[in-house]
Amino acid sequence: METIGQDLRISLLPLFIIALPLLEIAGFVIVGRQVGALATVGLVLASSIAGALLLRHQGFGVMIRVRAEMDAGHDPSRQLAHGAMIVLAAILLIIPGFISDIFGILLFLPPVRDLAWRLLKGRIVLATDFSTGGFRARPRDKIIDLDDDDYSRDDDYRRGPDHNSPWRRLKDE
Repeated sequence: METIGQDLRISLLPLFIIALPLLEIAGFVIVGRQVGALATVGLVLASSIAGALLLRHQGFGVMIRVRAEMDAGHDPSRQLAHGAMIVLAAILLIIPGFISDIFGILLFLPPVRDLAWRLLKGRIVLATDFSTGGFRARPRDKIIDLDDDDYSRDDDYRRGPDHNSPWRRLKDE
């Protein structure tokens, strides 16, 4: 039953992508009828400028919070998700249209972002382990230390592989 729901969601995405511009045009007509054409264009320009300014202001704040979480050795995934949602919100505000502006403004609100994070965090896989109290360097199994006579930029590669090369020994081990 769950796969039917997933297939339905996937098949509705193209319909939504086609319907959104039509809904935005309808929004322009409705708003233009209420406030006039010039005011409608002014609102669209104002929302684009507001999106760019909010992205700059809130984006830097999220970057600072992500850095603070990482410096403290905590999982920054929530703050990174908030940053991604702020970028999406700014893009929605910059795109001309009132429906996209409504969703963009909603995503700029921290409680809405927290709700979205609670709904999405189960679907996101964290690739880094922060449980050790910070970042860990990946352990290196084998280190190759070359001396000056082990490497040269001559045309020696034309003679074939050097069987005494440390690179060859590493591969054979």
